[in-house]
Amino acid sequence: MPDTPPSMTAQDALLAIMVAVSASDENVRTSELVAIQRIVNHLPVFANYDADRFERIARVVFDLFEEEDGLDALFGLVQEALPEKLFETAYALACDVAAADGMLYEEELQFLQEIRDELAIDRLHAAAIERGARARHMTM
Repeated sequence: MPDTPPSMTAQDALLAIMVAVSASDENVRTSELVAIQRIVNHLPVFANYDADRFERIARVVFDLFEEEDGLDALFGLVQEALPEKLFETAYALACDVAAADGMLYEEELQFLQEIRDELAIDRLHAAAIERGARARHMTM
């Protein structure tokens, strides 16, 4: 990798996880982008976040997805930037973005599994987080 990716803040890392789950099936959907924007605009963890960083962080994620070991590099950046107390938050945000379009595609499910593994999310906690996302994104 010729250019070392820039270091991230904890907020950047959360955003990167959301962008990555959206891009994991190679189809970033409008509903997923809207969900990311809503999350960044309304959740307390993103208070005082510079929304202008969105494009830069998205570019880092897309560039890493083009690299052979890019996913490992992405998780390395995320784990370096994110305090452990926010690992479950990252997983919850990823689940909300994945569920935003009403469908969970195989690639998204696999990526969520990788997040669980990389961030060592407890199995029961993951199930509760997933159930909460499913309940929030239920349709009539």
